[in-house]
Amino acid sequence: MDHITFLVAVVIVTALAFDFTNGFHDTANAMATSIATGALRPKVAVLISGVLNIVGAFLSTEVARTISGGIVEDSLVTPGMIFAGLIGAIIWNLATWLLGLPSSSSHALFGGLIGAVWVGAGQHGVHFDQVVEKILIPALASPLVAGLAALFATYLAYRITSKGRESSVNKGFRLGQIASASLVSLAHGTNDAQKTMGVITLTLISAGALGHDAGPPVWVIGAAGLAIGLGTYLGGWRIIRTMGKGLTDIKAPQGFAAESAATTVILTSAHLGFALSTTQVCSGGILGAGLGRRLAEVRWGTAGRMVVAWCVTLPAAAAVGAVAASAVVHGGTAGTVVIAVVAAAAAAFIVFMSRRNPVTSGNVNDDHAVAVRTDATAAHA
Repeated sequence: MDHITFLVAVVIVTALAFDFTNGFHDTANAMATSIATGALRPKVAVLISGVLNIVGAFLSTEVARTISGGIVEDSLVTPGMIFAGLIGAIIWNLATWLLGLPSSSSHALFGGLIGAVWVGAGQHGVHFDQVVEKILIPALASPLVAGLAALFATYLAYRITSKGRESSVNKGFRLGQIASASLVSLAHGTNDAQKTMGVITLTLISAGALGHDAGPPVWVIGAAGLAIGLGTYLGGWRIIRTMGKGLTDIKAPQGFAAESAATTVILTSAHLGFALSTTQVCSGGILGAGLGRRLAEVRWGTAGRMVVAWCVTLPAAAAVGAVAASAVVHGGTAGTVVIAVVAAAAAAFIVFMSRRNPVTSGNVNDDHAVAVRTDATAAHA
């Protein structure tokens, strides 16, 4: 019993560590366009986003229930499997952050859990019908819906303001972006913080601390909200640069349109219990906004690399989760310790590599092409 209690505590801490990486990995979802257009100063933007992520965590628990009792069979899941799945998600999040790729933290989490449970409990431990309905279909549909909505909204914004002075139009839309970016942050907290709530709740159910159909306790909601809010405040500047400058040259009307479209899609999905990727939704919104402005340049090479990362995320995290689960399930306490040490070493190495060419609030808005050349030069130095 003491071992189980200790392992449950380890899993909860690991889940909150994932939530923290989710925060700085996904800060770009809410604030990249507002920072790129100058609507908000970088440090002010991440502070607003962090606070609203915490508030958003208390708005709904439908997504948390999808994870705690939807995609895997909770009666077959053990805390060790959940720990292994979280390790897979954290390592993938850190690796894509180092590369500046806006991949999906959500799919990293789902992939890690699916891989770990499949190895630990067999294929019957995964509800593949729910995976398709609640994860894969929204993953395909949500960026398209957000992109089309942002494209139309951008076209409409420029059409309505075509006779206005450009400086006045941009000023007005920058003010609007403060509200729209704040709503994206609120929506992100509502959707993404719930994923960690669901994992912790699943852990407590598997350990017998909560009933089979229990929702997340208040302390779980608060802890998940604080972890993702703190991670958001620290700012994932590499990914903010990619989304704000790497996909297209965003102007204030486009930023407002992209953020408004993304907010609508994310909040609607959270209400329905769809655990979609906010990264994919916001990226789709930015691409749609880029296409909606005449003569705007869309960098399809960057977009292509992002799509590849999206496709690879779930199976890659599942593979890492499966390997970790094999060690944890068959190795017991020793296997758990080994996986924890290896994961900590890998995380430390990734953070060390990021220090060689840092992206900060001071250089996040550097021209993307110049930044890429600088990064390449530094890598070969």
